[in-house]
Amino acid sequence: MQNSVTILGAGVMGLGLARHFLRAEFVVAVIDPSPKSLENARVLLAPAVLSGPTPLLVTAFADLPDNWRDCPLVIEAVPERLDIKRAALAAVESFFRPDTLIASNTSGLTTTELTESMAHPERLAIAHFFNPADVIPVVELVASASMPAARLDDLATLLRRSGKLPAILHREVPGFVANRIQHAMMRECFHLLQEGVADAATIDDILRWSIGVRMAAFGPFLQRDLNGLDTHLAIADYLYPGLSSTTSPAPTLRAKVAAGDLGRKTGRGFYDWDATREQRVRTAEAALAGLIRDLTAQEMKEGE
Repeated sequence: MQNSVTILGAGVMGLGLARHFLRAEFVVAVIDPSPKSLENARVLLAPAVLSGPTPLLVTAFADLPDNWRDCPLVIEAVPERLDIKRAALAAVESFFRPDTLIASNTSGLTTTELTESMAHPERLAIAHFFNPADVIPVVELVASASMPAARLDDLATLLRRSGKLPAILHREVPGFVANRIQHAMMRECFHLLQEGVADAATIDDILRWSIGVRMAAFGPFLQRDLNGLDTHLAIADYLYPGLSSTTSPAPTLRAKVAAGDLGRKTGRGFYDWDATREQRVRTAEAALAGLIRDLTAQEMKEGE
């Protein structure tokens, strides 16, 4: 069962991961206690089945074939609550072999919290995937304290075989790398919005067509080398003192959440989410997937 994976949870991230592995021709099992969620999964995964095996969709581990105990990787993508995740991990340990790799798709919990009651904590790592999980290639990996380096390498190799780009962090920090940088950037975006420098749509356009496209091609440090570190230092000297350093989320953000304007999930956030916007997002995601395929193909070719 070398090319097989078990995914716990049929939510947005779980289904995105299932689509990714199905397209990579892995045999996939999705476990979710809700029959309604699994029926939704059956519909949403149908296009991915055209290019990969049919997934197993079950409500409990007991519904899996006995040989599924040999599955090499389980990805936990259940709701972001420690009690739910610990229960899911306990169920994994009771069903799968002791050497099965377990990857938790948490974005905020620590490996110490997750492994506290595990019998074999040495096989768990955080694998922080990004939404949409079937489009964004990078995965931040953080090993638990007792995981041997060779086992983390095994996890990275398996993910790489599926088409992902594993990024191994040397140590664990809250928010990992991407979320820390994303929130630092959004703190300044909210500051500029509240100061009346530009509206949300204008800030989006500026970031998409300046920083965004350059980051996709080069990343921040290579871009600094291209610009010149002396230039960056000169700008940083006068710019840093004026940047937002607030330690509280923006009032604008709190007001939106309090009003129930949560974005796509409620039909309104900074934008109104009608059929036209949904179509624009789907078109953009398809274009993004094409760009990522081109860029990652070049990266892999250079790494050969």
